[in-house]
Amino acid sequence: MSYKVGQKDNFKPFNLVIFGGTGDLAFRKIYPALYNRFINGESTVEFSIMVVHRKEMKETFFHDSLSSALKESTAEFYDEDKYKEFLKHFVLIRIANHSLGGYNLLAKEINKNNNRHSIYYYSTPSNVFGEISSLLKDLNLINENSKVVVEKPLGHDLASSIEINNTILSAFKESQIYRIDHYLGKETVQNLMVLRFANNLFERAWNSENIDNVQITVAESLGVEARAGYYDKSGALRDMVQNHILQLLCLVAMEPPVSLDANNVRDEKLKVLKALRLLTSESIITDTVKGQYTRGRINKSEVNSYLEDLGKYDSGTETFVAIKAFVDNWRWKNVPFYLRTGKRMAKRYSDIVINFKPVKHDIFPAKEKMPGNQLIIRLQPEERIELVQMTKIPGPGGYRYKPISLKLDYMDSFNERFPEAYERLIIDVIRGNQTLFMRHDELSAAWKWTESIFRSWQATQMKNELYMAGSWGPGSKLMDKNTDWFNDASIK
Repeated sequence: MSYKVGQKDNFKPFNLVIFGGTGDLAFRKIYPALYNRFINGESTVEFSIMVVHRKEMKETFFHDSLSSALKESTAEFYDEDKYKEFLKHFVLIRIANHSLGGYNLLAKEINKNNNRHSIYYYSTPSNVFGEISSLLKDLNLINENSKVVVEKPLGHDLASSIEINNTILSAFKESQIYRIDHYLGKETVQNLMVLRFANNLFERAWNSENIDNVQITVAESLGVEARAGYYDKSGALRDMVQNHILQLLCLVAMEPPVSLDANNVRDEKLKVLKALRLLTSESIITDTVKGQYTRGRINKSEVNSYLEDLGKYDSGTETFVAIKAFVDNWRWKNVPFYLRTGKRMAKRYSDIVINFKPVKHDIFPAKEKMPGNQLIIRLQPEERIELVQMTKIPGPGGYRYKPISLKLDYMDSFNERFPEAYERLIIDVIRGNQTLFMRHDELSAAWKWTESIFRSWQATQMKNELYMAGSWGPGSKLMDKNTDWFNDASIK
């Protein structure tokens, strides 16, 4: 038996205009997502994909690049005939600079089918969001059916975030803005809502009386790669914690929304962000760790230090951050949320671990204290959920027990392909469903909390702790003596 709740397919004919349409993100994520949904038969309406680019480019070069990108990312499903059919929906539009003259070319193309909804995807640096929005508005290319999708980073602090949002809001309404965070499109993140709010077993235990701590980890084995210039201005705190990790924290900690209506869900997430305890010059020393990777080995290969990857002699940018955070409300009083992310870790994985408290009275005699249960929500590389419970080891000789995992592996449990995060998110944009996208007040609240950290780092002149590439980062002073970042269940 299956249950289906949610919005019906609200597909209407549309133009998807991608600014920065020849960039890495477009070829690596956006086009494969659109192709997969196309061959899946998701949309049966008329549509065009308008690729806005600045430099001269032959149409054949773009077609070859697109074909190569799709073959690489959708190899199992790539079909040459389907690709040729998909390609018919593309229109290349060169706009050398942001001016009315250049945008007139775009206006002419859009007005060929002015009955369609227009979706503007800003796959560009945020410093041109304002120019693009103003020109679209001046040429009357924005109406009540228009939408805009914006990628992070949306600013580097609260003030710059507000400024960027205001430039977009000068042309679009808040209800038309989709601030994308691909972590929220992951299947296990989606399932977190169902796990909590559709299962009485978990929802009754989802509080400070039963939960000892929550750990959220996003570990990357890669270094800064081609993003070195951006990353050195950002660092791990702004790049990962401010958006991805805080959004995961919100889904774990939020109260049940009145319904799955987008604003009801986002109202509850906002309450969590407002309840996050701000860090100060005193608490920053005890409740955070920041680090930077040095030379090391990953998968038996030598890798450079951050400074070597950067090509600089010195940088204070952190590539690792761990934070002991608290949500000051009734449900989560005194429950620590351990947040961690780092580059050049020993392996790539992301998960959420809910560590439950042990039973109040242990009747089984043993040298070691009976551990509590764990709920592990693995986001990558494979998506699965595990419930770790204590189980008796078979055989005579009294009670011997050990933790055993009950696993829900999506690939084993559901005999179907799961859409990538960008597939789900782009389809939600087309449908007009904003549930998985951040609202401006959420973004501001997240920046306010994040700002309390980097301002306190500056005030205390807190230095990076160095760690070898291929390790698990600096030794954490944050964890309680009975808690371990690196418990086997978390990283296997």
